[in-house]
Amino acid sequence: MLLSGLSGQAAEPETSADSVTWQVVASPWTHHYRDSPEYRPVWALGLERETADHDLSGLALFSNSYGQSSAYLYYGHVFNNVTSWTDALYVKLTAGVIYGYVHPYEDKMLLSYHGFSPAIIPALGWRLDPDWSIQLNFLGTAAVMFTVGRQL
Repeated sequence: MLLSGLSGQAAEPETSADSVTWQVVASPWTHHYRDSPEYRPVWALGLERETADHDLSGLALFSNSYGQSSAYLYYGHVFNNVTSWTDALYVKLTAGVIYGYVHPYEDKMLLSYHGFSPAIIPALGWRLDPDWSIQLNFLGTAAVMFTVGRQL
């Protein structure tokens, strides 16, 4: 059942001590906190690898807020069991490098150098079942991105 995570029962996939899971992630929607006539629709498509210890590595390709092709290469961790009332809720924290905010928008990212910028992205997610999840990625003071993930 797609919404088994609503019951409060464990929706986390079972893994052995040395297993790795892969997930494909897509973003159909991003909400900017402030509107600008320069903003373009944002999309993202990514691939993420999670170890049994819940460490992550991944790559997301996306069109940034200004319509430029961009990428985010990252490492992070998933924190499960963050509440006592459900196992479906999780917190994710990733850090890495974004490339793609180039002229004339290189100043839109903190510490940008030739289109490369460091990034830290916290996220709040919900496992719908062991294979499907939804997530909100908080993109600093600029936006929140909604994603849908599918275990492979």
